[in-house]
Amino acid sequence: MPEHIHCLVALNADIPLSKTLQLLKGESAFWANKEGLIKGKLEWAHEYFAGSVSESQVDKVREYIKNQEEHHRKITFKEEFDAFIEKYKLEVQG
Repeated sequence: MPEHIHCLVALNADIPLSKTLQLLKGESAFWANKEGLIKGKLEWAHEYFAGSVSESQVDKVREYIKNQEEHHRKITFKEEFDAFIEKYKLEVQG
C-alpha cells in the first residue's frame, strides 16, 4: 500500500521492538533507494504502530496482510485505523 505497510514479525525477547523497526526501516530504505524501486527517495515516517498477535491468530493476520490491497478497496487505511483505535480504546501519541 502506498501509505503504510503491515509486517508480521516474531521477535526474540532480547531485541527491543524499537531496534527491530529501526533495522527494518533502515535496511529496507537503503535497499529500495539503491535499487531505484520508487521515484524519488524512500523515507520512512518516524512513528509506527505495533500490536501483539496471539499464536492462534497468526494465520488470520497473515491472510489479512496477503489480501490487504483488496481489503483497502473497501475501506481506507485511515478509516480502518480510526475504527481500530476507537474499538480498543487506545491512545495515539503525537
